[in-house]
Amino acid sequence: MQRACIIGSGPNGLAAAIVLAQAGLRVEVFEAEAEPGGAARTLPLTLPGFLHDFGSAVHPLAIGSPFFSTLPLDNYGLEWVHGDAPLAHPLDDGSAVIMERDLGANEAALSPDGKSWRWLVAPAALRWNQFAADAFAPLLRVPRHPLLMARFGLASLGSAQTLVHNHFSGQRARAVFAGLAAHSFLGMDQLLSAGIGLMFAASLHALGWPSPRGGARAISHALIGYLESLGGVVHTSRHIDAAAFPELAAGSALVMCDLSPRQLLAVAGDQLTVGYRLALANFRHGPGAFKVDYALSEPVPWRAAECRRAISVHLGGTFEEIAASEDAVIHGREPQRPFVLAAQPTLFDPARAPHGKHVLWTYCHVPNSSSADLTECIDAQIERFAPGFRDCVLARHSSAPAMLEKMDANLVGGDIAGGAITMRQMLFRPTLRGYATSNPRIYLCSASTPPGAGVHGMCGYHAAKLALRRLRAR
Repeated sequence: MQRACIIGSGPNGLAAAIVLAQAGLRVEVFEAEAEPGGAARTLPLTLPGFLHDFGSAVHPLAIGSPFFSTLPLDNYGLEWVHGDAPLAHPLDDGSAVIMERDLGANEAALSPDGKSWRWLVAPAALRWNQFAADAFAPLLRVPRHPLLMARFGLASLGSAQTLVHNHFSGQRARAVFAGLAAHSFLGMDQLLSAGIGLMFAASLHALGWPSPRGGARAISHALIGYLESLGGVVHTSRHIDAAAFPELAAGSALVMCDLSPRQLLAVAGDQLTVGYRLALANFRHGPGAFKVDYALSEPVPWRAAECRRAISVHLGGTFEEIAASEDAVIHGREPQRPFVLAAQPTLFDPARAPHGKHVLWTYCHVPNSSSADLTECIDAQIERFAPGFRDCVLARHSSAPAMLEKMDANLVGGDIAGGAITMRQMLFRPTLRGYATSNPRIYLCSASTPPGAGVHGMCGYHAAKLALRRLRAR
């Protein structure tokens, strides 16, 4: 039986491991940290009994993954928890836009733009499985559903600013779309920001933006459980460096690397050609994240009480304000009033905190490797929409970009998107070779490969499928 080694146990590394194990290879996964899962971990970051997600907290792309959805992960403890609503976007007038999963229910909330919203979002939302099959594949291929993707592409290739100008006249729809587009780490006037916003809008209606019961680690544990049922083995606290790599590679038919390009260079650089090493070195990372996890004595006291119906909350006010925040970041400045992404999972999964207590997960965007402390800025944005919030805080845990990278080396400079989202790096990510490297036995399968960031495993899936095709050909 041929042996395959996977370096890194994030969702993409585990997806690659599962594909190879399903094909009959003897698979071993090597994880540097004591807790597997990469960014999909749940940790006691504040006080005893409070469980906080280290990386993402809400996972529409996991439940909607074309690969993960084929696996019996519920047999290994994965249970999805939905809020009463997927998303709330509070405004300064004391109201909030509550985005319901049902498309029709949002027409009144987004008035006068409800019908425009439906026209833009419905094709992908109502045909999510077909849409995802193409959207989560490498871009340089013929789509399986060309008419659906052409319809999506016409609206998505431009900027969020152009889209809202052409389709929305009201402030409420404009504000909500800005929050969705800001997930891209792009400015509202940059190409592709519209496409990221539309994808998250479609997932909101198609999938509902759920959270795993018990936290993000439930996804990792379920994937590991299924991998182990196929005979795979996961080794934790096993850091693979340049000294250890040659022996590991020598005994393996395939080595799949759930690593950033920078890590791949450090670990396996002397196994790669000079030209390929240069291409990896030129890979650009995007803005970073500044994260604050809160332990709370009670739920967030939102001025708009209906925000408690939502598992996710976007804090940034108007389209113009969110645009200004993201524009500052892409020009290398820390925003003074940052756009804050928040999740309040214990409203729907109370076992993640002591009885009656809650956790709040938040982050904002900052320049890559920023050393600024934005804790007070995030506090202020929450207090703006929830007066009295600070009185509810029992403890905080702030993670600047350097801390995020220390806890997960893939998050270079705090970049949680696996690299800057530019047209070139979307098409050729991280190089013209995609998943393959200049060494025929070494493959890259991290979020720095297509289709990019998100807990969906599709980078690992596609990388492993390519590796298997080439292995059989040899």
